[in-house]
Amino acid sequence: MTNRRVLDAATLLLLALATATPAHAQSRDWMLGPFTKPRAANPVLAPRATSTFRSPISDSTVHWEEYAAFNPAGVVRDGKVIMLYRAEDASGDKQIGHHTSRLGMAESSDGLHFTRRDAPVLYPDRDAQQQNEWPGGVEDPRLVQTEDGTYVLTYTQWNRDVPRLAVATSRDLATWTKHGPAFAQAAGGKYLRMESKSGAILTRVVGDRLVATKVNGKYWMYFNVPDILIATSDDLMHWTPLADADGKLAKVLSARPGYFDSWLVEAGPPAILTERGIVLLYNAGNSAEFGAPGLPARVYTGGQALFDRRNPVKLLVRSDEPFIRPTEPYERTGQYAEGTTFVEGLVPFKGRWFLYYGMADSRVGVAVATKR
Repeated sequence: MTNRRVLDAATLLLLALATATPAHAQSRDWMLGPFTKPRAANPVLAPRATSTFRSPISDSTVHWEEYAAFNPAGVVRDGKVIMLYRAEDASGDKQIGHHTSRLGMAESSDGLHFTRRDAPVLYPDRDAQQQNEWPGGVEDPRLVQTEDGTYVLTYTQWNRDVPRLAVATSRDLATWTKHGPAFAQAAGGKYLRMESKSGAILTRVVGDRLVATKVNGKYWMYFNVPDILIATSDDLMHWTPLADADGKLAKVLSARPGYFDSWLVEAGPPAILTERGIVLLYNAGNSAEFGAPGLPARVYTGGQALFDRRNPVKLLVRSDEPFIRPTEPYERTGQYAEGTTFVEGLVPFKGRWFLYYGMADSRVGVAVATKR
């Protein structure tokens, strides 16, 4: 591991928050936040050309995080924030989705400054998932825990044909068992070629852990883009999308003309069960033709939605303005020049929420809020 910076954690957090940029004002008491972006810490991760790894598929040494390091997930383990993040090498064309992605791991004692491993912890391998994960790789992780401490990872398999939401499990966050596409067994394989991604499993807060929790005897997962769909599971590994008798999938959140989420919506970090309902942070794209006039076309911002705690498909209310948006140069400079604050990792840590997000498909950022 390579240490970016080592200072007193409490001092760093106070200094960072004192010079933080507000993510955006908000007023609804069910929402998480408000979040601020600590300028002294951001970006918390950036591409690194010195990290090398021998690919078991190509049997060659690759600079696996040379091109981009972004779209993170996070959990707390042994008093530290552990982050899994998507990293891209410089292979292929200079276009989004044309590189190979692997998942790296980093850790932090203050949630702001991270040391990272030199080698990825999840990657395309000569295994049963190779046909689903090569050559595009493994992308966009989300992390939760089970009651017994097992870590459950949802991620996207990208073979440059069909993106598939997949599941892996681990006891230590470094060694993973791949279980394949999340919907492989649903309806006799009906959904195996359906494009799917972005799995946000419903959780409850237990100390500094987000623990997968059942409602009405089932686990629930919000997923996908350009509409957010929903699925259920008995074991967190095999999932079934919710559909009616005619096979029409239930869209629980969709784009709205005239708003910041007018182009698309996409599930963000794990959903949180609260006293007010289920809070889902989601990513939103602004339409060029009928979007919010104060935002650039196709910019990615973040919204929040509240669902019924007894009925996870029932939308109660959603934010009318983004709670986080690109405001800094490094959030608009990189692969995605229109700008992104792509929220993906949410961690309760030392009395605060730490929200980890992708910056312009190139770097990792953090925003911090008091945990109420």
